[in-house]
Amino acid sequence: MSAQHGFILHAKTRPEMSEAFEALFRAYVEPSRAEPGCIEYHMLRDQQDPSLFIFYEIWESQAHLDVHSNLPHMKAFFDKRMDYLERDFDIRRIDMLSPSSASR
Repeated sequence: MSAQHGFILHAKTRPEMSEAFEALFRAYVEPSRAEPGCIEYHMLRDQQDPSLFIFYEIWESQAHLDVHSNLPHMKAFFDKRMDYLERDFDIRRIDMLSPSSASR
């Protein structure tokens, strides 16, 4: 599974932008899951800190993630991300040690 590209991303939003961030990215979840190469794509919200969003993503390869990241809506968000965020993304690369539970 070493060719897979997985990460956990923490997005700490400004409290006043949390709802707008959630609405924006909720609309991206299903289309992202339908993209070629997407194995897992989950958006989560911390229960103790509702301004903290966590994304768990597994892609077949870096190339698949690159295609996703370069879609017009993703590039547009990246350019204006700090309008939403209190601090920039905290991204942790991960290795999958168990097979995906996603049904395909």
